[in-house]
Formats: sequence, structure tokens, C-alpha cells
Amino acid sequence: MSVIQVENVSKNFYNIKALHEVSLKVEAGTVLGVLGPNGAGKSTLFKIIAGFLAPDAGRVRPGGDNWPKIGYKPERLLLPNQLTLDRYLRYAASLENLSGAAARSEIDQILEMVGLTAAAKARIGSFSKGMRQRAAIAQALLGNAPLLLFDEPWSGLDPEGQQLMERLMQQLRLTGRTILISTHRLHELTHVCTHLAILNRGELRYEANMASALSARPHILIQTNQDVALLTSTLSQLHPEIKISERTITLHGEALGLRRQVLVTLLSAGFDIVRVEQKQQTLHDLYAEAIQ
Repeated sequence: MSVIQVENVSKNFYNIKALHEVSLKVEAGTVLGVLGPNGAGKSTLFKIIAGFLAPDAGRVRPGGDNWPKIGYKPERLLLPNQLTLDRYLRYAASLENLSGAAARSEIDQILEMVGLTAAAKARIGSFSKGMRQRAAIAQALLGNAPLLLFDEPWSGLDPEGQQLMERLMQQLRLTGRTILISTHRLHELTHVCTHLAILNRGELRYEANMASALSARPHILIQTNQDVALLTSTLSQLHPEIKISERTITLHGEALGLRRQVLVTLLSAGFDIVRVEQKQQTLHDLYAEAIQ
């Protein structure tokens, strides 16, 4: 069963296209990594799902009859530096109608999970970047929300902080909650996520489960002596799986069997063939192709 459905969502900021007709269906228990370069639209998508922004077109709707409770960690952390972490979490717990022993128990469990028990009485203003990220995640976990949105949780972390964050995300995955994580870093997502979506320039370029994304796909690269843009229409008619980027043509999937036809088309049009190479496509190759 899906938890949320994003349906043809678009969002513009003046003349900047932040999102364009993005659709996603997020199943219960999924850990979805939303990957893309800076400015791809990841934070805008998360703000719309969390209800902080309204889309210009399209909609986000729950998979069931009612909206699930959402725990949200934004990219930009606005934490009260003057408060201790414990005081801040007690205040946040009160907003979730938690108080007394119930609040104390949940806060203690969350502090242990995020590795900040020893820092509970310290002021947030004294925290490192990694500690601030984990403090913001602790706040998002209060109230046991079934849907969690973590926007750039690895941002600005040193190698030790990155490892701590990866372990935390793996712990949260075991709780069975539905989690969306945005990042522009591939490595972390492969160890944490069950599904992958790639955004670029506001458009959804790729979506699959992580097992499919990680399985190497054979592909053929054909490099020519000049830009093949003029043949885009002709080559696309052969098969939609033929991808064109300047002087390089990539064949994968069912298009692998069209190598001879593509070469004949190029030679007939007066192109010189510089290189033909068969490779196994990695996740990095897939990402690079998606954000071209």
C-alpha cells in the first residue's frame, strides 16, 4: 500500500522551474533515496510533501483515507542555540501532546538512537555540524511519525560524522517506517535505501528499486567525430532506448541489438566512427546519464 502519491507536481519560483510534472508513488516501508545535484528540486519536493509549500500544479495525496503524521528534517537547520538539547526536545514533545513520563521515555530512547545521550544537557549552540544534524533528526522522530523526510542529512559532515549518520539511517530502516532521504551523494544511499529516484532540473529522470539500480546493465557506447544532434529524430525512431549526448550514442536494453543499424545510419549520414565500446553500466554511470 502506498503512503503518499505525488501526482504531476510542478513548482516555479518566478521564472525558475523548480519542479516540472513530477510523479512518485511511495510504498509503505520504503526507504527512498532522492538523488540529484544542487538545484535539482529535491528540497522543494520535500517541502511540498511536508506541507510547507503548495504546488503550482498537480497534487500530493495520501495513499489511504488520512494523511500520515510526518517527521521532517529540513536542509537548513533552524535550531535554538540557547537551549539545551533536552529542553528543546521536551518543548518539541509538548507540541506532539507528549508530557511527563511518556515524553521522558521517548526522548531518552531517541537520544540513545541518535547517539546524543551524553550531550542532552549541552546547549545546541555548542554542537558540531554532525551533532546538529542528529539533533534535528531527533526532533523529527518525536511522536513516532510513520513517514520521515530527511533533507540532506549528510550535508557538511566529516568522514566520522558520515559513518554515524549512515548507521543511524540503517537503524531507522529496521523500524519499518517509510523514509525519504535527499542527497547529492551516491555512496550513502546504496547502503541505506530500498528505492532510488533521480531528479535533475526539476524533472524526475529515473526511478527504480535499489536492487535494479545496482545491477550492472550492459551498454554500448558509439563515439563519432561530430555532434549527432541532427540525427536525434532518426535514431529515436529506431528505438527510444537510444540515448544521444553530443558526440556519443549509448545503446542499452532492447536497443543493444540495433548496433549494426545505428552504425549504418551514422556512416550513411557521413559521420566517422571514432570508437565502439561495450561496457557494464554502474550506478555512477546511470546517475551521470540521468543528469545530462
